[in-house]
Amino acid sequence: MGGMEVSKLSPEARERRSAEIRAFLRSRRARLTPADVGLVAGGGRRTPGLRREEVAVLAGVGVSWYTWLEQGREINVSAEVLDAIGRVLRLDAAEREHLYLLAGLNPPQAQPADDAVAVPAGIRRVIDGWLPRPAYVIDRHWKLVAVNEAARLVFGYGELAHSCLVSFFTSAHFRSAVCGWEDAARQIVGQFRADAARYPDDPEFGRIAEDMCAASPAFAAVWAEHPVGAGTEGIKSLRHPSVGELAFAYTVLPVSDLPGARLLLYTPAEGTPTEARLAGLLTSGERVAVPTA
Repeated sequence: MGGMEVSKLSPEARERRSAEIRAFLRSRRARLTPADVGLVAGGGRRTPGLRREEVAVLAGVGVSWYTWLEQGREINVSAEVLDAIGRVLRLDAAEREHLYLLAGLNPPQAQPADDAVAVPAGIRRVIDGWLPRPAYVIDRHWKLVAVNEAARLVFGYGELAHSCLVSFFTSAHFRSAVCGWEDAARQIVGQFRADAARYPDDPEFGRIAEDMCAASPAFAAVWAEHPVGAGTEGIKSLRHPSVGELAFAYTVLPVSDLPGARLLLYTPAEGTPTEARLAGLLTSGERVAVPTA
């Protein structure tokens, strides 16, 4: 998919387009607050709206790359990245089309999403068959690639390609809902650091860690402690706004056809009212309101 190549534009046209994309993205950042996208609000904000690093980490792109995009530099841009930025900035259809054109791409025709394209059919059957219990798959970089309805209702997971790591550290909902958040944070960061060590030739881990440190002081503090861990099972508890506390035993399994991906299966913890509460939640269909990028 292509549009008018930037290199074929006159210098004056390139400058006008750079100025427009700069003003457009800044204006869309300015109209949102951290609370609008579920971020934990921090102090020291000199200007209203979202910071560049916050948009970048929620969209899953590098802070430097997003800065260059906003500055109108000549960089490689993909439709997937523009869509992610559009979701973060809450762009409507006309604004999304405008962003595509400013970035030099033809706006795509609306097509039904195929969320399961990268997930083996057998794994999809396991996830769907695990109902009424939560199950989902994350890729090597902790982005969701498959989610069943129970996981959507319990954890608020909605958009595929959204990062569990970003949600945990930047969502105000997760901060208040997860029981023992500080301990869970150290465990998660330790697992992410261990994953990064398994793929020394993959620069995406370093990019993610750098951007998370810029966007989340809590992540930066734990990352500086250098925790390391690799949990394949454990207990996760959270406070759901509709049904109260839910406690799950979880198991993590590798997905052989997707290198680095993992399947997470949740079972109501024994001796807790979780199973009955989960059944009530699935009957009502009331999902946790967790903003997604």
